Amino acid sequence: MPIIEIKTIIKADIKTCFDLSRNIDFHQQSLEHSNEKAIAGKTSGLIELGESVTWEATHFGVKQKLTSKITAFESPYYFVDEMTSGAFKSFKHEHIFKYEEGKTLMVDKFQFESPFGIFGKLANILFLKRYMKNLLTTRNECLKIKAEEVSTLEHRN
Repeated sequence: MPIIEIKTIIKADIKTCFDLSRNIDFHQQSLEHSNEKAIAGKTSGLIELGESVTWEATHFGVKQKLTSKITAFESPYYFVDEMTSGAFKSFKHEHIFKYEEGKTLMVDKFQFESPFGIFGKLANILFLKRYMKNLLTTRNECLKIKAEEVSTLEHRN
């Protein structure tokens, strides 16, 4: 099972980073290049423990649907979303936040299992792990920019 871990240092408070990370509206903005839209379940605002969202997006030229549920939640330090239906055989995405010396360390741990047995494993090696890492990195860069922008504005007022 491939595991991706990305660490992002953000010059913003932990609550801003935590809330942006679980904000459905922001998620859609940060991944607009894939036309990602929340179409069922929690479709706007901050997702909470036990809530689910169904996403529709275009990846590899194919429109796909994926439903995930928040299965663990400890504000503002940690939450987990896990796929309940979709293109993967399974996935678990841990979001970890630590505040140190005026900055937030945001850690994404994303583990997934592809369908289609050996063909899925081959897809992981050839392109899927890299694609998912790039998708998460793009989202984290957008989150960093937005959180630091919000933090700067709050300090000015």
